[in-house]
Amino acid sequence: MKKTLIVLALTLLAACSWHPFRRHPVPEPTQLIVTGAPAGSIVFIDDMPQGQPAELNDKPQLLDVAAGTHKVEVRRGDTVVYREDTFVKKGEKRVVTVLSGSNRE
Repeated sequence: MKKTLIVLALTLLAACSWHPFRRHPVPEPTQLIVTGAPAGSIVFIDDMPQGQPAELNDKPQLLDVAAGTHKVEVRRGDTVVYREDTFVKKGEKRVVTVLSGSNRE
């Protein structure tokens, strides 16, 4: 009888630790953080405009992207002022620093 009660108590305790509605941790977003874009420029990711035109050079732009390789361009009007190919892993936050008048490909 004592063994049966111990087994029953252990079974109930084990059942308490399992829950069908247990929340899984939310994965970190995969992001590109673009810094140093000139005022009035627009960031393009894979030839698609992202966000609003930059108001200030020092305000970083956080852009959600899929994991993988991306072409990052900063354009002012029809002129590409910066271009960089970059790879970002799932859940990573990759910083892209815009260097005036240069390309990283």
